[in-house]
Amino acid sequence: MNNYHQYDIIVVGAGGAGLMSALYASKKASTAVLSKLYPTRSHTGTAQGGVGAALGNIEEDHPEWHTFDTVKGSDYLGDQDAIEFMCSKAVPIVYELEHMGLPFSRTPDGTIAQRPFGGHTNNITGMPVPRACYSADRTGHMILQTLYQQCIKQNVRFYDEFQVLDVLIENGVTAGVVAIELATGELHVFHAKAVIFATGGHGRVWEITSNAYTYSGDGVAITLRRGIPAEDMEFFQFHPTGIYKMGILITEGVRGEGGVLINDEGERFMNTYAPTVKDLASRDIVSRAMYLEMRDGRGINGKRYMYLDMRPETVNKYAAEDGRKRPDGSPYIVTGEEMLSKLPDIVDFARTYLGVDPVTQPMPVQPTAHYAMGGIPTDMYGRVVIDAENTVLPGMYAAGEVGCVSAHGANRLGTNSLLDILVFGKYAGLDAVEYSHKTGFETLPAEPLEFTQQQLEELRSSKGDERASDIGEEMKSVMNDYVGVFRTEDGMSKAVEKVRQLKERFKQVQLGDTSRIFNTELISNWELGNLLDLAEVTAVSALARKESRGAHAREDFPKRDDENWMSHTLVWMRDGKVELDYKPVVITKFEPMERVY
Repeated sequence: MNNYHQYDIIVVGAGGAGLMSALYASKKASTAVLSKLYPTRSHTGTAQGGVGAALGNIEEDHPEWHTFDTVKGSDYLGDQDAIEFMCSKAVPIVYELEHMGLPFSRTPDGTIAQRPFGGHTNNITGMPVPRACYSADRTGHMILQTLYQQCIKQNVRFYDEFQVLDVLIENGVTAGVVAIELATGELHVFHAKAVIFATGGHGRVWEITSNAYTYSGDGVAITLRRGIPAEDMEFFQFHPTGIYKMGILITEGVRGEGGVLINDEGERFMNTYAPTVKDLASRDIVSRAMYLEMRDGRGINGKRYMYLDMRPETVNKYAAEDGRKRPDGSPYIVTGEEMLSKLPDIVDFARTYLGVDPVTQPMPVQPTAHYAMGGIPTDMYGRVVIDAENTVLPGMYAAGEVGCVSAHGANRLGTNSLLDILVFGKYAGLDAVEYSHKTGFETLPAEPLEFTQQQLEELRSSKGDERASDIGEEMKSVMNDYVGVFRTEDGMSKAVEKVRQLKERFKQVQLGDTSRIFNTELISNWELGNLLDLAEVTAVSALARKESRGAHAREDFPKRDDENWMSHTLVWMRDGKVELDYKPVVITKFEPMERVY
C-alpha cells in the first residue's frame, strides 16, 4: 500500500500531553507523532501562569491539600482516585522537568518560585497558598520547548502538518489512524499497536474564546464517529479574564501577584462572592460573579466587561487590606518593574491588543471560553473506556484536554491543566509501551481509507450555496448566548434546535478550493463539522442536567443536586442521534459538601 507506515505507538497531537507521551513511549518502543501544525506552535505554548505542585518552597503545603482543593474545585464531580494520583505525582514531575532544563523562575535562595492561584489554599487557614510553579508568564511555552527538545534527543519521529481524520478499529482493537498530508493532499495509513490522542480542546464552539484557531475538537469528534462516547461535555470552563471582545487570555497569575477585579463603581466586588480568598476563588465562581455584576448594571460603562487592575498602587492597597505578607514576613509591596518582570507577556499583550499599559491603567476583561473538562473517557493511565462499566478499548489512549479522567470534574483549578498534560501524558506513554510489548499489530480493516474518503468526498462534492463562515458564526453566537456562563431550559432547547439546523445546512456548503495541495479550506470545513457535532452533544448534555454544578450554571436549577446528579454524563452519536447514559463519580476520602471560598 502506498503511504503506509508502521510504528508501535502513534501519538496524535504535539502539545504538552502528546510530547510527554511520546517522550516516555519512545524510550522502549518505536514512536511517531502526527501533528496538524509544527509542534512548538501547539496550544500548550499559550499557557501562562504556572503548573500546580505542592513543593512548599514559599510556605507550608502538601499534596493532600492540593488533592482536597482539586476535589472541592471540581464541585465534587472529579474522580478522587484520579485526582489523588495527579496531585501525588505533581512534585516529582516538576523536578523532572527542572532536570530536563526547564528554566523556572526562582526565589532569592534559588528554589523554584511559586505564586497563589485561584482555589489553591492552605487547608487549615483557608487562605491562598502559593502552589503555582512558574516561568515568568511563559510556563506553557517553556514546557513545550523543553519537551520538544527531549523528544528530538530521543529520536521521536515527527510527521508535521499531517491532519488525522480517522482512527482505525478492527475486531474491537485499535489498529492505527488515517491522516491527510497537508502539503500534498495524499492520505496516509499509520499502522500501530497503540494510538494516543492528545489533540486538545474545542473552545472554538463559542464566540469569545482563549483557544487557538487549531482547537477544533478533532479527537473527540473522530472517536464519537467510531462509537466511542464523550464524557461530561456540558462542563466547559469560562476563564474570568479574557481580553474584552478578543478572548485572549490574561493569566490568573495577575491575580496571584495581587491584581484585583473592579466594577464600574470602582469596587473590588469579589469580597462579596468569596470573602475569604476573594479574587482567588475558583474560576467558575469568579466568572459567575462577573456575569452577575454586569447583569446588575455594574459592568464598566454599563458594558459587558470589568477591569482587571494590576497597577502597583492598587495591588499594594489591597495587599495591605488583606494583610498579605512576603515570605520573610514583610508587607507585600510591589513596583511596576517587579510586575513587568513577573508578567512580561501580559504587559505586552495589553499594550499590543488594547493600547493599555497595565502598569499604569486597568485592563478591560470578560469571561472567555477556555477549557474542556469533558472529553474522551479514560482511566488514570490514559486507557480509553467505552461504557458506564469502564470497559477498556484495547490500544486506545487519550491524554490532556481531549481526555476526561476525570481529574477536573465540573470545574478545573488554574495550574492543573499543565499538571494534567504532564502526569497523564507520561503515564499514557508508559502504559502504551507496556501494552505494545504484550501484543502484535492488529489486522487493518480491508479498506482502511474508505470512511476518510467518504468524509472528504462529501465535502468536495456538495453543490449547495451555504457558506461555512456563516454557519460557524451562527453556531458560535447561539452557543455563547444559550450555553455559556449561565443557562436555562428554554435557551439550551433553542441551542439544540439551532445547532441541528446548522448541521443540515452544513451539508450544503460548497467547497471553493478543489486543489489538493495545502487545501486549508477543505480542512477548515472538516473542522467545522467537528465543532458542530461537539456543539450538539454539549447542548444536549447540558439540557439534560437539571442542576447547577461547577461550570454548568442553570438559572432555573440554581442548586447543586447530589442526590440525583452526582454522576458523569456519557454521550454517544449513533445513526445521527444523540444518546445519553451516566456513571458514578469515584469518591474515596472526601464526601461532597458545600463549597465556601
